[in-house]
Amino acid sequence: MSEELGLRERKKLQTQRSLWHAAMALFVERGFDDVSVTEIAAAADVSKKTVFNYFPTKEDLVLQPLEERLDEPARIIRERAAGESATAALRRHFLAALAARDVVTGLNDSPAVLDVQRLVRSTPSLTRRAYAFIARSEEHLARELSRQAGQADIAPRVAAAQIIGVRNVLYAENLRRLLDGESADAVYPDAVACAERAFGLLDDGLGEYCVRRE
Repeated sequence: MSEELGLRERKKLQTQRSLWHAAMALFVERGFDDVSVTEIAAAADVSKKTVFNYFPTKEDLVLQPLEERLDEPARIIRERAAGESATAALRRHFLAALAARDVVTGLNDSPAVLDVQRLVRSTPSLTRRAYAFIARSEEHLARELSRQAGQADIAPRVAAAQIIGVRNVLYAENLRRLLDGESADAVYPDAVACAERAFGLLDDGLGEYCVRRE
């Protein structure tokens, strides 16, 4: 039974990837707004219903991987080790993500990733969706900080805004340089230095939220 489940999951993942690649090829060639879901289904040799089974909206075809990481900042803080501050956990995770060229850091120069980045920046509906994701991620983080601090006032929301703001600034700077033609490897040393500096400033500003977890 477990082997059958594993096979079904692999087939689902294969279909999902096939749909994503078909959609992105069309989007890059013609633009997001000029491609229909029907055309994507035809390119992937599936039904339109199948597309919507995997991606509820056309925007999801581009941004669903981002949505799957909505709770990541809150999770990092929630799962940090005893004795580690919130900002130390975030710094550690971000530096590891830079080294891994994780797309959430903006430091991934694979052609497919950069195609997605350009598409999001040039398509208003995708840009709005990306900003909505940032706001929702901040809300998740604020709730987690509030839970840990035992506070329901404005302080956890301010802290969450600062944390997400730092991550976004680092992401945007790394991506800007890649879109200007630099390689991820060339940008990496500066990206690390900027992250260290930014999280240091975050440490200075967050006060009680940098208290180590007992």
